[in-house]
Amino acid sequence: MKESTPISLDNGIYVIDLFDLGWPKRTGSYVIPDEHPTIIETGSSPSIEYLRNGLKQVGIEPHDLHYVIVTHIHLDHAGAAGLLLRECPNAKIIVHPKGAAHLVNPEKLIRGAKAVYGDRFEELFHPILPVPEERLLVMDNGELRIGPNRVLQFFDSPGHANHHFSIFDPLSRGVFTGDTAGIQYPQTVDGGVPLYLPTTSPNQFNPEAMKQSIERIRRLNPDKIYFGHFGATADIRCLEMVETWLDTFVDIGRRCWEQGLDVRALSEELLKQIEDYLSMRNVQADHPVYEVLRVDMEVCAMGILDYFQRSSKVANNG
Repeated sequence: MKESTPISLDNGIYVIDLFDLGWPKRTGSYVIPDEHPTIIETGSSPSIEYLRNGLKQVGIEPHDLHYVIVTHIHLDHAGAAGLLLRECPNAKIIVHPKGAAHLVNPEKLIRGAKAVYGDRFEELFHPILPVPEERLLVMDNGELRIGPNRVLQFFDSPGHANHHFSIFDPLSRGVFTGDTAGIQYPQTVDGGVPLYLPTTSPNQFNPEAMKQSIERIRRLNPDKIYFGHFGATADIRCLEMVETWLDTFVDIGRRCWEQGLDVRALSEELLKQIEDYLSMRNVQADHPVYEVLRVDMEVCAMGILDYFQRSSKVANNG
């Protein structure tokens, strides 16, 4: 198993690399070992070993874990929730009200993931276990005290998904944004080339809602953004970059939709735009970031075309 030493960030926050899809710095679980030890995101079930080992290194035993927060219920963020609870008898899962029922009965989540990932589903996500309803704590807009000096503030943040909240931590003045404010690509960011892109996966992507959520995050005047994928940044200009790319993604998606092009064609168009951006910054075509981007753009293309299909149905029915 790959080494996954927790990375100390600031104000008592750590991030554990979950090696999602087998890649380093892809998906992380944030750990706050306060009076009531808390994690944000579980990752998928195949990542449970990394999460377990990381928690142990931070000094958190399974019976110590108090809160398990999932920003939304997509399987790369919450897929291991049921499995983790088997090991953590005192933990509760904190989830958006629109996502709670799907953790109790994950059949729809499983079907949706199989539609996106096909034959790789078992490898990437199995097993997905139901969460007992009595171990859920539903949170929309509210607060949660996890320590004498730490009260996490939750707020609804749709756009990537309807069942999505984000969390503001006044102590670090950071926001845990899940997927609402996009993805940070450490593969280039660590080398000095900023790359922050929206994630527009199916089937609830809504660009206007995403922009409104990003604006709500901006109004908090945060010092840090804690991304679900991957890690933290103090460069709050990342929000502006995500918004700019969001407009680009939607414009390209609209053109492809109107031309009747498929997911593969849209994915290639999105990737070409990103390649142009990176090549101007001397990121070569064989850079490791492209392995990740090819997967991400295919999923983004699915969500964008799904959005235009839904919008078309609404227009036709209206």
